[in-house]
This record gives sequence, structure tokens and C-alpha cells, in this order.
Amino acid sequence: MAESVMNNNPKAWTVDYQSKPNWGYVQGLVCKALLREWEETGNPKYFNYVKNTYADVLIDSTGNILGYKKKDFKLDDINSGKILFALYKKTRDMRYKKAIETLRDQLREQPRIPQGGFWHKKIYTNQMWLDGLYMEAPFYAQYIATFGNPSNFDDVTNQFLLVEKHLKDPKTGLYYHGWDESKSVFWADPKTGLSKSFWGRGIGWLYMATIDVLDFLPKNHKDHNKLVNLFKNLTDAIIHYQQKDSGVWYQVMNMPGRKGNYLESSCSTMFTYGMIKGIETGILDSSYIKPAMKAYNGILATFVKTDKNGNLEITSGCSGAGLGPAGNTRRDGTFKYYISEPVRSNDGKAIGPFIMESLLIESNPVLRTMVK
Repeated sequence: MAESVMNNNPKAWTVDYQSKPNWGYVQGLVCKALLREWEETGNPKYFNYVKNTYADVLIDSTGNILGYKKKDFKLDDINSGKILFALYKKTRDMRYKKAIETLRDQLREQPRIPQGGFWHKKIYTNQMWLDGLYMEAPFYAQYIATFGNPSNFDDVTNQFLLVEKHLKDPKTGLYYHGWDESKSVFWADPKTGLSKSFWGRGIGWLYMATIDVLDFLPKNHKDHNKLVNLFKNLTDAIIHYQQKDSGVWYQVMNMPGRKGNYLESSCSTMFTYGMIKGIETGILDSSYIKPAMKAYNGILATFVKTDKNGNLEITSGCSGAGLGPAGNTRRDGTFKYYISEPVRSNDGKAIGPFIMESLLIESNPVLRTMVK
């Protein structure tokens, strides 16, 4: 799959169908996966692809990020910063360190709800979205572990605890896509401030964020076990909605039989990545191997194809979904909305987790024998 990404996109900045270089969260996700490929194989072509055709295109000679505007306060902009730690460690090029610091400064100034949760973007006043935790929290935690003050881990874990408190549905164990603390935006329930649906990829972002942050959060931190429990409980909820026949998941998770709903690749790869990594890190016990490998084999059978050029293709990815902003009332968080967004092949939001989970399986002799 990594080879196919490079064949289809000789320049990494194009992996999200961009016509010009863009500091985007999807490019960051795919490049993070290719850096993992480099770390596992030792082949420098993956490192050079990320460095030469993404990072060095978007970061100028003084360390400024092309097109980046801190004043927009988009948590999405933080995600590509994750690749800079490996680039800086390998090269000691201060341009990467400056870009890391630029993104860390954004989090220092990011607007927050009164309880301390980050707004998803400046235009999304008082709103926390599941997506935002994946975009910022693993970067924030890695920054603290690498350069920063350990007391800031409290800020990282607070983001998760607020989401668990306000966005989790106690009946299903699933999480709503967004929450408006002010309860005033058009898509929010006027009593709870919650959006209306359980969007698969939104929950996938939260799931990956939790397991990735646990890479950096000290085990003796006061909230470590709370995040472990959040992850375990969400794992059980995700497995409950795993489709028995295919082993994968629907775009709107809790409505498998509803007309228009479809099996969606990005949430399926995200859930599988989280489960496999949970098993590898010992957070999940061996009883989770069966549903995890059912999911992985389901991805191979349902979504992964070989195209006419001999490259691997991953199908059925939701191209994008969001809530609002005010004025864009089509993005209202309903079932009808989520199934209306375009579906495409080779979406980076499915590719990145697929590569990373495949690497984890490849390194585990037991899991490797279970690939069909």
C-alpha cells in the first residue's frame, strides 16, 4: 500500500487530491504512516518521500509553514506536525524544530470552552469535535515528552475527559461527533448541545487519539488509568457494532439496516488500527485478537483491490464530513447528511491507518498467521 501511495502520488502533498501544496491533516496522516514504514524497514526512500515531497515543500528555509495561519486556530493544522519530530530527530534541521514550536504556540493560544477544552476551529465557537483530539492531542503529548513541561499532561488528558463527560452516549457507549458548550448552534440539541449521529470516522479519530496519546502519557500520571478505561470501554462499544458478516463498520455506526448507509473504509481501518495497537501494547488482552483480525481480514475482502496499474486501492471512503459552520445548514449532523457526502477510493484517511495496522500485524508472528 505504501508503494501504491508513492506510485499514485509522486509528490506527497497530492495525497488528498490537492492541486497545490497544502499543509493538510490528511497528508500528515499518510506521511506519518510512511515514516512508520521507514522505521520498520529501514528503507530511506520512505523517509525521503516524506521529507522531500511534503515537509520541504511546505516548510521554507526559515522554518515557516506555507499557507499556515495561526489566527484561524484550526486544530486540523496541528496533525502534520507529528511527522516533524522524526524529521528533526534524524536531521537536526532547525527548520523542523521551528515549525514544531509554531504549532505548539497555536495550542497555547487556542480558544477554549470554560472547562478548558479546545475549540475545534475559531469559526466553530465553543465547539469540541472528536476529530480535534486526534489532530492535536498526540502531537501535544509528544511535544511534552520530548521538549516540554510534564505538568502540561494534565491539559492533554483534560481534553479526553471532557469529551468522555459530554459527548459519550451512556446507552451505546459511542460518542456523538460534536458538542456545542453554548447549546446555540443550529445542529446542536438545545438541551445537551450534542450533534445527532454516531459517525464512524469521528469515533475513529477519538479511538486512535487515545491509543496514540498513551504512547507518551506516563503510567504514573493521575489520569493514565482513566484514559486506559476510556479506550477499553470504547473498544467494547465498537466491537458491539462490528458487522458479523463483513467484520467492518458502517458510516453511521448504529444504523446498519437503514437505507443509504454503507460499509465505510476509513472508520474500519481506524478501529482496526486501535485494536491491533491496543493488543500490541498490552492494553487489550488476547480475547480481542479475534475481532481485530476479523476486522483486518474484512478490510482486505471488502475494500482492498488491485487497480488496472497493479497498485493497491482501498475503496469506499467518505471524502469528508463536518458540522456547520453557521450558514452551511446542509452539514446538520443527521443520518441523511452523513450518507450524502461523496465516497471515493484511495482516501488517505483510510490508507494511513491501514498501513500502520499492517505493520503491527507484520511484526507479530501470531497475528501474521491469521491474515487470510
